[in-house]
Amino acid sequence: MSDRTGIFAGDDPFAIARAWLGEAEQTEPNDPNAIALATVDEDGLPNSRMVLLKEIEDGAFVFYTNYESTKAQELDQAGKAAFVMHWKSLRRQIRVRGIVSREDGPQADEYYKSRSLKSRLGAWASRQSQPLDSRGTLMAEVAKITAMKGPNPERPPFWGGFRLVPVEIEFWADGAFRLHDRFRWRRMNAAAEWEILRLNP
Repeated sequence: MSDRTGIFAGDDPFAIARAWLGEAEQTEPNDPNAIALATVDEDGLPNSRMVLLKEIEDGAFVFYTNYESTKAQELDQAGKAAFVMHWKSLRRQIRVRGIVSREDGPQADEYYKSRSLKSRLGAWASRQSQPLDSRGTLMAEVAKITAMKGPNPERPPFWGGFRLVPVEIEFWADGAFRLHDRFRWRRMNAAAEWEILRLNP
């Protein structure tokens, strides 16, 4: 008999993740939707950085970036990624591993439109991950783009989303004396049934 009760209860890991994020939005001082996204380069060398998770769908996690950035190139090349979302205030974390694909359609357009104007213009101006000689150069590019694109810029063709469809999700909560609670949800592919295991801390 499963002892997945309380915060671990439920048959839908995405619903559990949304519930945890909802709690964190009430307690975390900054960016409760921040994730540490891990990728690998063509030599298999790992890379990680903080990214903002923008949606937890019924079967996937979605975030956005510049497609010319290092992270996007590594995501496209490998087709796989992992992330961890950690909340100090709740003493909980969620680890996710899975398959990635681009979200480059109407959903990306809608999210882009929802951003502040300065953020939309900044997406046009920044050549993400490329060398920059000074902040002044970047701000001059922002001014140039602002004059060129006006108050309603379209989404840049080099900017959009990625959707991560997990094959593994682990929910972790802090326990007394380092005896943490860990439940791993694992499946072979997006169409398979989840196998749920409690793990030793």
